[in-house]
Amino acid sequence: MSIEKLQPADKAAVGVYMPYYQGAKRNVLPLAISLYQQGSLEGQRRIEGGDSIPFVATWFVSKLPSELTRCRLQFDGNADLSYEVTMANSEFINYLIEVIMNFKRSRLSDFSQAFYRKLLRIDE
Repeated sequence: MSIEKLQPADKAAVGVYMPYYQGAKRNVLPLAISLYQQGSLEGQRRIEGGDSIPFVATWFVSKLPSELTRCRLQFDGNADLSYEVTMANSEFINYLIEVIMNFKRSRLSDFSQAFYRKLLRIDE
């Protein structure tokens, strides 16, 4: 499902996560939880000076913000270009909020630079 067709998640699901976010992120939270509950996202990683690379992100869905989720990204349909990262659901949903905010600005479904730094363990 496209980000533009997302319907807000129900208030009970949103309420559990509300304390983790501030400001404008709270406004996007119902859509981010709806996206999270789908368990996958198809997008395009923009490459400066080159063609965008399609990806599919998949993750395990649970209901609690403190539980861990493992997100797997596969680029260009190539199993050799697969990466995984594990983090708390509340942190992952924060990245999904950024995906939605970025989509509203650029019409491109992609994760933030910070997400890719975590995925590739650049800051460890």
